[in-house]
Amino acid sequence: MFRISQYMQELAVPKPAGPKQNPPAPVVIWNLIRRCNLTCKHCYSISADKDFPGELTTEEIYVVLDDLRGFRVPVLILSGGEPLLRPDIFDIARRAKALGFYVGLSSNGTLIDEANIDRIAGCEFDYVGVSLDGIGATHDRFRRMQGAFAASLRGIRLCRDRGLKIGVRFTLTQDNAQDLPALLELVENEGIDRFYFSHLNYAGRGNTNRKDDAQHRLTRWAMDLLFETCWAYQQRGLHKEFTSGNNDADGVYFLHWVEKRFPDRVDNIRARLIQWGGNSSGVNVANIDNLGNVHPDTMWWHYSLGNVRQRPFSEIWMDVSDSLMAGLKQFPRKVSGRCGECRHFAICNGNTRVRAQQLTGDPWAEDPGCYLDDDEIGILPGRERSASMPRFSIGRAP
Repeated sequence: MFRISQYMQELAVPKPAGPKQNPPAPVVIWNLIRRCNLTCKHCYSISADKDFPGELTTEEIYVVLDDLRGFRVPVLILSGGEPLLRPDIFDIARRAKALGFYVGLSSNGTLIDEANIDRIAGCEFDYVGVSLDGIGATHDRFRRMQGAFAASLRGIRLCRDRGLKIGVRFTLTQDNAQDLPALLELVENEGIDRFYFSHLNYAGRGNTNRKDDAQHRLTRWAMDLLFETCWAYQQRGLHKEFTSGNNDADGVYFLHWVEKRFPDRVDNIRARLIQWGGNSSGVNVANIDNLGNVHPDTMWWHYSLGNVRQRPFSEIWMDVSDSLMAGLKQFPRKVSGRCGECRHFAICNGNTRVRAQQLTGDPWAEDPGCYLDDDEIGILPGRERSASMPRFSIGRAP
């Protein structure tokens, strides 16, 4: 996750960068249930409005919670499917809060209503995130339910009015990009605390002429809009959190934005970005799915590191006999292609490895989702590209 607001504050009041410090354990995004009342186009868990057999019981979840706390996991994001469809969701949330976790609720918002807002507020969630894919009909089309936008907005307002920290998540595609400006206006007009911008960019279209690629141009336009909007908030003295995710090239693109706007701050921002260190899948972020399978992050559902029914999460997470986990935890990571040659590798850490693995079979190939030009990452025109690393089979070492 790239915390845009944090770096805007750094632009306004620079501070010296210190050494990179990882948290004691990863943030855990926990998909407690796969059932959902919606069938969204871009759902990574392929949820549906039906029961999925084999999901963890309440007691099994409590056992895992105790292990996570002992392992010093600081943050739990309770997700789904739609987590509000679990009858025990409020019991789980209260148990997690009592154990001392920072607890977030990740919802589509349509089921937050007057009948349950008291119970939601009573759990004292540290954060409630609701996904919006655009305004009105755009959102309804993505969510495949008429009236979804109105229901989600109602849920957002109920949480806001009860004093809960509320955020909106937005995933950019070519079909909803036109709604981004209006969505940013809604975030301000409705007094929403946080805006999370997620990339959906699994296909690369070659290594040349990236500025002319439609998807890459769209991504750059969206990031420019986010940076300018966030800086305007900083200038107005208004606090609102802006973050982006699923493309760590955002940090490098931000550095180029700073070079154009604030050239005297470049060295400090570069140092701060290196301190951040980019992608942390398998290190500072983890995922547990509804069946108890552990993944390096939420986009790795096709690859399981182990199951919490067989082994504690704390053991699974530290086991580097799995070659994928060994590679993700290696610092610096060993990657090839453009990522391996990038002069800003220390900022983004090779970006999101799952895209490379999905499209090439090699998790250490260059990330096809990088929207930066060769000249922006320091690859000279006509330079012979280094040979790709051999493809690896990812799995447990013998």
